Amino acid sequence: MSLLDTPPAPHYFKPEHEQFRAMLRDWVAREIAPFVNDWDEAETFPRELYRKASEIGLLGMGYPEEYGGTPIDIFYRLVAAEELARPGCGGVNASLNSHTIGLPPVLAHGSAELKARTIPPVLRGDKIAALAVTEPSGGSDVAALKTTAIRDADHYVVNGEKVFITSGMRADFITVAVRTDPASKGPNGISALLIPGDTPGLTRTPLKKMGWWASDTAHLRFDHCRVPVANLIGEEHRGFRIFMANFNSERLSMAAGAIGQAQACFDEALDWARQRVTFGQPLSERQVIRHKLMDMVRKIDVARCLVYDLSSALQHDRGDPNQLVARICMAKVEATQCMQFCADTAVQILGGMGFMRGTRSERIYREVKVMMIGGGSEEIMKDLAARQLGI
Repeated sequence: MSLLDTPPAPHYFKPEHEQFRAMLRDWVAREIAPFVNDWDEAETFPRELYRKASEIGLLGMGYPEEYGGTPIDIFYRLVAAEELARPGCGGVNASLNSHTIGLPPVLAHGSAELKARTIPPVLRGDKIAALAVTEPSGGSDVAALKTTAIRDADHYVVNGEKVFITSGMRADFITVAVRTDPASKGPNGISALLIPGDTPGLTRTPLKKMGWWASDTAHLRFDHCRVPVANLIGEEHRGFRIFMANFNSERLSMAAGAIGQAQACFDEALDWARQRVTFGQPLSERQVIRHKLMDMVRKIDVARCLVYDLSSALQHDRGDPNQLVARICMAKVEATQCMQFCADTAVQILGGMGFMRGTRSERIYREVKVMMIGGGSEEIMKDLAARQLGI
């Protein structure tokens, strides 16, 4: 591990964090990195990877031991996000970790029976969990959702559509944002409902994407799907805050992952610049290339330190909640812009090879936009941050 490959903030990490980093880096190098090109071209990856991830404790991070999990602090999550980003295959990472957005509402607000029924098999890698909020008529505007769940005795009857759902094709459990009071407007009358993947009336259509090829992404249609009332997550009509809280965690993880992918671009560009000889001299010996590399380092350091500092504040519950939400939004913007810059710069340094499929930088270049849009677009992040800060 070189100096440039080491996070510049050791005071945030304890020896056990670094031990976990070394273990996970070795696992990623063995179980993911050699196969990402083939998986990307195949637009899928083996379901067995979930079980392998469970065996090293990756899927259970942050969950109680009673469900097969391991309680951790926030810096383990940062380590995981950075190391899983090293192969530069966001599609694998997105689907492998779709439970990190699909299960938290269940853990925080589900009944004891619902938690016991759904969380353990997901953490074992036997089942897959996903989150379904976005609809064809609107993305981050959750308050405008149209999918309905009307109470009928001991079931809800669900009708509507969801789109851009990660792991949507093979998820066994889908946490769905629904409107249980169709007469309500805005955030009122929204609930969270866990819908089994084998529910009659649920149809799934795979979507073709610019990037994240290895991740299955689906359009879901609910046609009179009957879902037991026991699958309600939290209180009826009070689900809006559940999804808003879930977004904060997702956005911080996306920021950390974006930084990891920016680092992957830098690593590949540096390695290429040291090996590539033009006019009798390695590219890395040319000032213009060294300046490009240092611009990448600078932006990575700025984004990484912002995420680390924010994570420390969250870990120790420091700061005004509104300001923390605003900083999470801005951290996602900063990190994804850093990823965009580093992907573009790396492709430029690699030249013709940067345009070839099979390089990390080319793959990450295609995946930048989903990171800048997913979990809340850059424009929405800035607007939300401004509202939180009273601007």
